[in-house]
Amino acid sequence: MNRYYVDLHIHIGRTWTGKPVKITGAKSLTFTNIIEHARHEKGLNMVGIIDSHSPEVILEMESLIQSGDVYEHEDGGLVFGDLTVIPGSELEIYDEQCNGPIHLLCYFPNLTIMREFSNWLSAHLKNIQLSSQRVYITGMELQKRVKELGGIFIPAHVFTPFKSLYGRGVNRSLTEVLDPNLIDGIELGLSSDTQMADQLGELHKYTFVTNSDAHSLAKIAREYQVVAMQEPTFKELHKALKGEDGRKIVANYGLDPLLGKYHKTVCAECLNQVNENDQVCTLCGHPKIIKGVADRIFELKTADEGPEGRPPYVHQVPLEFIPGLGPRMLGKLIDHFGSEMAILHEVPFEALKEVVPAKIAALIMQAREGKVNLAAGGGGKYGKIADQ
Repeated sequence: MNRYYVDLHIHIGRTWTGKPVKITGAKSLTFTNIIEHARHEKGLNMVGIIDSHSPEVILEMESLIQSGDVYEHEDGGLVFGDLTVIPGSELEIYDEQCNGPIHLLCYFPNLTIMREFSNWLSAHLKNIQLSSQRVYITGMELQKRVKELGGIFIPAHVFTPFKSLYGRGVNRSLTEVLDPNLIDGIELGLSSDTQMADQLGELHKYTFVTNSDAHSLAKIAREYQVVAMQEPTFKELHKALKGEDGRKIVANYGLDPLLGKYHKTVCAECLNQVNENDQVCTLCGHPKIIKGVADRIFELKTADEGPEGRPPYVHQVPLEFIPGLGPRMLGKLIDHFGSEMAILHEVPFEALKEVVPAKIAALIMQAREGKVNLAAGGGGKYGKIADQ
Protein backbone atom coordinates (compact mmCIF):
# COMPACT_ATOMS: atom_id res chain seq x y z
CA MET A 1 0.00 0.00 0.00
CA ASN A 2 1.31 3.47 -0.89
CA ARG A 3 0.99 6.67 1.12
CA TYR A 4 -0.27 9.93 -0.34
CA TYR A 5 -0.55 13.56 0.85
CA VAL A 6 -4.19 14.65 0.46
CA ASP A 7 -6.03 17.99 0.92
CA LEU A 8 -9.71 17.75 -0.01
CA HIS A 9 -10.99 21.32 0.47
CA ILE A 10 -9.58 23.93 -1.93
CA HIS A 11 -11.65 26.77 -3.35
CA ILE A 12 -11.74 28.27 -6.84
CA GLY A 13 -11.39 32.06 -6.65
CA ARG A 14 -11.87 32.88 -10.32
CA THR A 15 -12.68 31.10 -13.58
CA TRP A 16 -10.20 31.09 -16.44
CA THR A 17 -12.02 34.16 -17.86
CA GLY A 18 -11.76 36.01 -14.55
CA LYS A 19 -15.32 35.57 -13.29
CA PRO A 20 -15.67 35.17 -9.50
CA VAL A 21 -16.53 31.77 -8.02
CA LYS A 22 -15.57 31.99 -4.36
CA ILE A 23 -16.04 35.71 -3.73
CA THR A 24 -13.56 35.73 -0.82
CA GLY A 25 -11.06 33.59 -2.70
CA ALA A 26 -7.90 34.99 -4.26
CA LYS A 27 -7.99 35.85 -7.95
CA SER A 28 -5.00 33.56 -8.47
CA LEU A 29 -7.10 30.55 -7.44
CA THR A 30 -7.99 29.30 -10.90
CA PHE A 31 -8.27 25.57 -11.47
CA THR A 32 -5.06 25.49 -13.51
CA ASN A 33 -3.09 27.53 -10.97
CA ILE A 34 -4.31 25.32 -8.13
CA ILE A 35 -3.23 22.04 -9.69
CA GLU A 36 0.17 23.41 -10.71
CA HIS A 37 0.81 24.91 -7.26
CA ALA A 38 -0.47 21.86 -5.38
CA ARG A 39 1.69 19.52 -7.43
CA HIS A 40 4.91 21.47 -7.89
CA GLU A 41 5.18 23.62 -4.74
CA LYS A 42 3.09 21.91 -2.09
CA GLY A 43 4.01 18.36 -3.06
CA LEU A 44 0.48 16.98 -2.71
CA ASN A 45 -0.71 13.79 -4.39
CA MET A 46 -4.47 14.38 -4.27
CA VAL A 47 -6.63 17.48 -3.94
CA GLY A 48 -10.36 18.06 -3.71
CA ILE A 49 -11.41 21.19 -5.60
CA ILE A 50 -14.81 21.94 -4.17
CA ASP A 51 -16.17 24.55 -6.56
CA SER A 52 -16.14 22.20 -9.55
CA HIS A 53 -19.90 22.51 -10.08
CA SER A 54 -19.43 26.01 -11.56
CA PRO A 55 -20.05 25.69 -15.34
CA GLU A 56 -16.97 27.67 -16.37
CA VAL A 57 -14.79 25.56 -14.08
CA ILE A 58 -16.19 22.45 -15.78
CA LEU A 59 -15.28 24.00 -19.14
CA GLU A 60 -11.72 24.64 -17.97
CA MET A 61 -11.36 21.03 -16.77
CA GLU A 62 -12.74 19.74 -20.06
CA SER A 63 -10.30 21.95 -21.96
CA LEU A 64 -7.35 20.51 -20.01
CA ILE A 65 -8.55 17.00 -20.85
CA GLN A 66 -8.88 17.86 -24.55
CA SER A 67 -5.37 19.32 -24.59
CA GLY A 68 -3.95 16.16 -22.99
CA ASP A 69 -2.65 17.94 -19.87
CA VAL A 70 -5.17 16.05 -17.71
CA TYR A 71 -6.92 12.72 -18.13
CA GLU A 72 -9.74 10.97 -16.28
CA HIS A 73 -8.80 7.82 -14.39
CA GLU A 74 -11.13 4.86 -14.89
CA ASP A 75 -11.51 4.57 -11.10
CA GLY A 76 -12.33 8.24 -10.72
CA GLY A 77 -10.33 11.42 -10.45
CA LEU A 78 -8.62 13.77 -12.89
CA VAL A 79 -4.93 12.96 -13.23
CA PHE A 80 -2.33 15.71 -13.67
CA GLY A 81 1.09 14.04 -13.58
CA ASP A 82 1.46 12.63 -10.06
CA LEU A 83 -1.48 14.69 -8.74
CA THR A 84 -5.10 13.50 -8.78
CA VAL A 85 -7.98 15.98 -8.59
CA ILE A 86 -11.27 14.93 -7.00
CA PRO A 87 -13.99 17.31 -8.30
CA GLY A 88 -16.35 18.47 -5.58
CA SER A 89 -18.81 21.08 -4.41
CA GLU A 90 -19.35 22.96 -1.14
CA LEU A 91 -23.00 23.81 -0.57
CA GLU A 92 -25.04 25.46 2.16
CA ILE A 93 -28.28 24.15 3.61
CA TYR A 94 -30.58 26.14 5.90
CA ASP A 95 -33.83 24.21 5.93
CA GLU A 96 -36.57 24.30 8.56
CA GLN A 97 -34.74 21.69 10.64
CA CYS A 98 -31.59 23.85 10.93
CA ASN A 99 -30.89 26.45 13.60
CA GLY A 100 -28.43 28.10 11.24
CA PRO A 101 -26.68 27.54 7.91
CA ILE A 102 -24.50 24.44 7.44
CA HIS A 103 -21.76 23.85 4.86
CA LEU A 104 -21.48 20.41 3.27
CA LEU A 105 -18.95 18.83 0.90
CA CYS A 106 -19.91 16.60 -2.04
CA TYR A 107 -17.38 14.79 -4.26
CA PHE A 108 -17.80 12.91 -7.54
CA PRO A 109 -15.62 10.57 -9.62
CA ASN A 110 -15.69 12.26 -13.01
CA LEU A 111 -16.82 15.27 -15.03
CA THR A 112 -19.83 13.53 -16.57
CA ILE A 113 -21.33 13.04 -13.11
CA MET A 114 -20.20 16.47 -11.93
CA ARG A 115 -21.93 18.09 -14.89
CA GLU A 116 -25.10 16.09 -14.14
CA PHE A 117 -24.92 17.23 -10.52
CA SER A 118 -24.36 20.84 -11.60
CA ASN A 119 -27.38 20.72 -13.89
CA TRP A 120 -29.49 19.31 -11.05
CA LEU A 121 -28.20 21.94 -8.62
CA SER A 122 -29.09 24.80 -10.96
CA ALA A 123 -32.77 24.13 -10.27
CA HIS A 124 -32.23 24.41 -6.49
CA LEU A 125 -30.06 27.49 -5.99
CA LYS A 126 -29.86 31.10 -7.16
CA ASN A 127 -26.44 31.25 -8.81
CA ILE A 128 -24.80 28.06 -10.10
CA GLN A 129 -21.62 30.00 -10.95
CA LEU A 130 -20.71 30.73 -7.32
CA SER A 131 -19.25 28.73 -4.46
CA SER A 132 -20.93 27.73 -1.20
CA GLN A 133 -24.41 28.66 -2.42
CA ARG A 134 -27.50 27.91 -0.39
CA VAL A 135 -29.49 25.05 -1.89
CA TYR A 136 -33.23 25.19 -1.30
CA ILE A 137 -33.68 21.56 -0.35
CA THR A 138 -33.16 19.68 2.90
CA GLY A 139 -29.85 18.24 3.95
CA MET A 140 -31.21 14.72 3.62
CA GLU A 141 -32.44 15.41 0.09
CA LEU A 142 -28.96 16.60 -0.82
CA GLN A 143 -27.39 13.50 0.73
CA LYS A 144 -29.75 11.24 -1.20
CA ARG A 145 -28.92 12.88 -4.53
CA VAL A 146 -25.17 12.69 -3.88
CA LYS A 147 -25.45 9.00 -3.12
CA GLU A 148 -27.62 8.35 -6.19
CA LEU A 149 -24.73 9.73 -8.24
CA GLY A 150 -22.14 7.58 -6.46
CA GLY A 151 -20.65 10.53 -4.59
CA ILE A 152 -18.90 11.11 -1.26
CA PHE A 153 -20.65 13.25 1.37
CA ILE A 154 -18.77 15.02 4.20
CA PRO A 155 -20.03 17.81 6.53
CA ALA A 156 -17.53 20.69 6.41
CA HIS A 157 -15.56 22.30 9.30
CA VAL A 158 -18.19 20.95 11.68
CA PHE A 159 -17.38 23.04 14.79
CA THR A 160 -16.72 26.57 13.48
CA PRO A 161 -19.13 29.17 14.92
CA PHE A 162 -20.45 30.12 11.48
CA LYS A 163 -22.06 27.90 8.85
CA SER A 164 -21.29 24.52 10.36
CA LEU A 165 -23.08 21.46 11.69
CA TYR A 166 -22.40 21.86 15.41
CA GLY A 167 -21.39 25.52 15.40
CA ARG A 168 -24.77 26.76 14.17
CA GLY A 169 -26.87 24.03 12.59
CA VAL A 170 -28.07 21.73 15.35
CA ASN A 171 -28.93 21.79 19.02
CA ARG A 172 -27.05 18.62 19.96
CA SER A 173 -27.02 15.94 17.26
CA LEU A 174 -26.29 15.65 13.55
CA THR A 175 -29.38 13.41 13.26
CA GLU A 176 -31.51 16.56 13.58
CA VAL A 177 -30.62 17.51 9.99
CA LEU A 178 -28.75 14.63 8.31
CA ASP A 179 -29.03 10.90 7.74
CA PRO A 180 -26.09 9.46 9.73
CA ASN A 181 -25.86 6.48 7.38
CA LEU A 182 -25.16 8.68 4.35
CA ILE A 183 -22.09 10.43 5.81
CA ASP A 184 -18.65 9.29 4.60
CA GLY A 185 -16.47 11.36 6.92
CA ILE A 186 -16.30 14.40 9.18
CA GLU A 187 -14.14 17.44 8.41
CA LEU A 188 -12.80 18.79 11.69
CA GLY A 189 -11.89 22.36 10.74
CA LEU A 190 -8.96 24.48 11.88
CA SER A 191 -10.00 25.04 15.50
CA SER A 192 -10.42 21.41 16.59
CA ASP A 193 -8.53 18.14 16.48
CA THR A 194 -9.26 14.44 16.91
CA GLN A 195 -9.11 14.46 20.71
CA MET A 196 -11.59 17.33 20.86
CA ALA A 197 -14.00 15.88 18.28
CA ASP A 198 -14.04 12.45 19.90
CA GLN A 199 -15.73 13.96 22.94
CA LEU A 200 -18.92 13.57 20.84
CA GLY A 201 -19.83 9.91 20.94
CA GLU A 202 -21.92 10.08 17.78
CA LEU A 203 -18.78 10.87 15.77
CA HIS A 204 -16.89 7.76 16.82
CA LYS A 205 -18.00 5.74 13.79
CA TYR A 206 -16.76 8.28 11.25
CA THR A 207 -13.34 8.87 9.71
CA PHE A 208 -12.00 12.36 10.43
CA VAL A 209 -10.49 14.44 7.63
CA THR A 210 -8.30 17.51 7.97
CA ASN A 211 -8.29 19.92 5.03
CA SER A 212 -7.09 23.45 4.36
CA ASP A 213 -10.31 25.18 3.21
CA ALA A 214 -7.85 27.23 1.19
CA HIS A 215 -8.91 30.68 -0.04
CA SER A 216 -5.45 31.40 -1.49
CA LEU A 217 -2.61 29.39 -2.99
CA ALA A 218 -0.50 29.86 0.14
CA LYS A 219 -3.16 28.28 2.35
CA ILE A 220 -3.26 25.00 0.39
CA ALA A 221 -2.17 22.11 2.64
CA ARG A 222 -2.14 24.08 5.89
CA GLU A 223 -4.09 20.98 6.98
CA TYR A 224 -4.01 17.64 5.16
CA GLN A 225 -3.83 13.90 5.73
CA VAL A 226 -1.64 11.00 4.73
CA VAL A 227 -3.79 8.30 3.15
CA ALA A 228 -2.86 4.66 2.49
CA MET A 229 -4.17 3.65 -0.95
CA GLN A 230 -2.95 1.51 -3.84
CA GLU A 231 -3.17 4.57 -6.08
CA PRO A 232 -4.70 8.05 -5.75
CA THR A 233 -8.19 7.59 -7.23
CA PHE A 234 -11.76 8.37 -6.22
CA LYS A 235 -12.51 4.68 -5.68
CA GLU A 236 -9.48 4.23 -3.42
CA LEU A 237 -10.30 7.40 -1.46
CA HIS A 238 -13.82 6.13 -0.82
CA LYS A 239 -12.39 2.86 0.50
CA ALA A 240 -9.95 4.76 2.74
CA LEU A 241 -12.78 6.78 4.28
CA LYS A 242 -14.54 3.49 5.06
CA GLY A 243 -11.33 1.78 6.24
CA GLU A 244 -11.78 -1.02 3.71
CA ASP A 245 -9.19 -3.50 2.37
CA GLY A 246 -6.26 -1.88 4.16
CA ARG A 247 -7.02 1.57 2.79
CA LYS A 248 -7.16 4.15 5.56
CA ILE A 249 -6.17 7.54 6.89
CA VAL A 250 -2.67 6.99 8.28
CA ALA A 251 -2.35 10.37 10.02
CA ASN A 252 -4.08 13.73 10.17
CA TYR A 253 -1.84 16.80 10.02
CA GLY A 254 -3.31 20.07 11.17
CA LEU A 255 -2.97 23.22 13.14
CA ASP A 256 -2.84 22.98 16.88
CA PRO A 257 -6.40 24.11 17.71
CA LEU A 258 -4.91 27.11 19.50
CA LEU A 259 -3.86 28.45 16.08
CA GLY A 260 -7.40 28.23 14.68
CA LYS A 261 -9.48 31.37 14.20
CA TYR A 262 -12.35 30.26 16.43
CA HIS A 263 -10.79 28.27 19.29
CA LYS A 264 -11.60 30.66 22.15
CA THR A 265 -14.82 32.48 23.04
CA VAL A 266 -14.26 36.18 22.38
CA CYS A 267 -15.99 39.52 21.97
CA ALA A 268 -17.02 40.03 18.34
CA GLU A 269 -15.94 43.69 18.51
CA CYS A 270 -12.55 43.77 20.26
CA LEU A 271 -11.68 40.01 20.31
CA ASN A 272 -11.13 40.12 24.07
CA GLN A 273 -11.36 36.59 25.50
CA VAL A 274 -14.52 36.21 27.59
CA ASN A 275 -16.39 33.49 29.42
CA GLU A 276 -19.03 31.70 27.35
CA ASN A 277 -21.79 32.79 29.75
CA ASP A 278 -20.91 36.49 29.62
CA GLN A 279 -23.72 38.58 28.13
CA VAL A 280 -21.47 41.50 27.23
CA CYS A 281 -17.73 41.97 26.78
CA THR A 282 -16.03 42.71 30.08
CA LEU A 283 -13.54 44.98 28.29
CA CYS A 284 -15.57 47.07 25.81
CA GLY A 285 -19.18 46.29 26.76
CA HIS A 286 -20.14 45.01 23.28
CA PRO A 287 -23.14 42.64 23.45
CA LYS A 288 -22.14 40.14 20.75
CA ILE A 289 -20.09 37.16 21.88
CA ILE A 290 -18.66 34.51 19.51
CA LYS A 291 -18.63 31.13 21.23
CA GLY A 292 -15.35 29.34 20.68
CA VAL A 293 -15.01 25.79 19.43
CA ALA A 294 -13.54 24.53 22.70
CA ASP A 295 -16.54 25.79 24.70
CA ARG A 296 -19.05 24.45 22.17
CA ILE A 297 -17.50 20.97 22.25
CA PHE A 298 -17.50 20.98 26.06
CA GLU A 299 -21.19 21.87 25.91
CA LEU A 300 -21.91 18.89 23.62
CA LYS A 301 -19.59 16.38 25.33
CA THR A 302 -20.90 12.81 25.64
CA ALA A 303 -17.64 10.80 25.77
CA ASP A 304 -14.30 10.95 27.56
CA GLU A 305 -12.23 9.24 24.87
CA GLY A 306 -12.46 8.11 21.29
CA PRO A 307 -12.55 4.68 19.67
CA GLU A 308 -9.51 2.45 19.38
CA GLY A 309 -7.54 2.65 16.18
CA ARG A 310 -7.88 6.35 15.44
CA PRO A 311 -4.93 7.58 13.36
CA PRO A 312 -2.66 10.07 15.13
CA TYR A 313 -3.44 13.76 14.82
CA VAL A 314 -0.15 15.58 14.38
CA HIS A 315 -0.11 19.24 15.42
CA GLN A 316 1.95 20.79 12.66
CA VAL A 317 2.57 24.48 12.12
CA PRO A 318 2.35 25.57 8.45
CA LEU A 319 5.50 27.16 7.12
CA GLU A 320 3.73 30.50 6.58
CA PHE A 321 3.22 30.73 10.37
CA ILE A 322 6.98 30.59 11.06
CA PRO A 323 8.13 34.08 12.21
CA GLY A 324 10.71 35.53 9.83
CA LEU A 325 10.00 33.04 7.05
CA GLY A 326 8.62 35.34 4.37
CA PRO A 327 7.53 34.48 0.82
CA ARG A 328 10.98 35.06 -0.68
CA MET A 329 12.77 32.81 1.80
CA LEU A 330 10.04 30.18 1.55
CA GLY A 331 10.41 30.23 -2.23
CA LYS A 332 14.13 29.69 -1.80
CA LEU A 333 13.49 26.65 0.38
CA ILE A 334 11.00 25.17 -2.10
CA ASP A 335 13.37 25.75 -5.03
CA HIS A 336 16.12 23.95 -3.12
CA PHE A 337 14.18 21.03 -1.60
CA GLY A 338 11.34 20.55 -4.08
CA SER A 339 8.14 21.04 -2.10
CA GLU A 340 6.62 22.12 1.20
CA MET A 341 5.85 18.48 2.05
CA ALA A 342 9.55 17.66 1.79
CA ILE A 343 10.46 20.60 4.04
CA LEU A 344 7.79 19.74 6.61
CA HIS A 345 8.51 16.00 6.76
CA GLU A 346 11.90 15.06 5.43
CA VAL A 347 14.65 17.70 5.25
CA PRO A 348 17.06 17.48 8.22
CA PHE A 349 18.13 20.47 10.28
CA GLU A 350 21.67 20.53 8.89
CA ALA A 351 20.34 20.81 5.33
CA LEU A 352 17.78 23.49 6.26
CA LYS A 353 20.34 25.79 7.88
CA GLU A 354 22.44 25.74 4.71
CA VAL A 355 19.57 27.55 2.97
CA VAL A 356 18.00 29.70 5.72
CA PRO A 357 19.32 31.18 8.98
CA ALA A 358 19.85 28.66 11.77
CA LYS A 359 17.18 30.35 13.92
CA ILE A 360 14.50 29.79 11.28
CA ALA A 361 15.72 26.27 10.59
CA ALA A 362 15.41 25.55 14.32
CA LEU A 363 11.86 26.94 14.38
CA ILE A 364 10.91 24.71 11.46
CA MET A 365 12.22 21.69 13.36
CA GLN A 366 10.42 22.73 16.56
CA ALA A 367 7.19 23.24 14.63
CA ARG A 368 7.60 19.80 13.00
CA GLU A 369 7.93 18.26 16.47
CA GLY A 370 5.12 20.29 18.09
CA LYS A 371 7.49 22.10 20.44
CA VAL A 372 6.64 25.76 19.78
CA ASN A 373 4.76 28.05 22.16
CA LEU A 374 1.39 29.19 20.85
CA ALA A 375 -0.97 32.09 21.55
CA ALA A 376 -4.63 31.11 21.01
CA GLY A 377 -6.83 32.55 18.28
CA GLY A 378 -10.53 33.41 18.39
CA GLY A 379 -13.32 35.39 16.76
CA GLY A 380 -11.86 35.12 13.27
CA LYS A 381 -8.26 35.93 14.23
CA TYR A 382 -5.64 33.23 13.88
CA GLY A 383 -3.45 32.22 16.78
CA LYS A 384 0.28 32.66 16.39
CA ILE A 385 3.64 31.33 17.44
CA ALA A 386 4.50 33.17 20.64
CA ASP A 387 7.98 34.24 21.73
CA GLN A 388 10.10 31.16 22.25
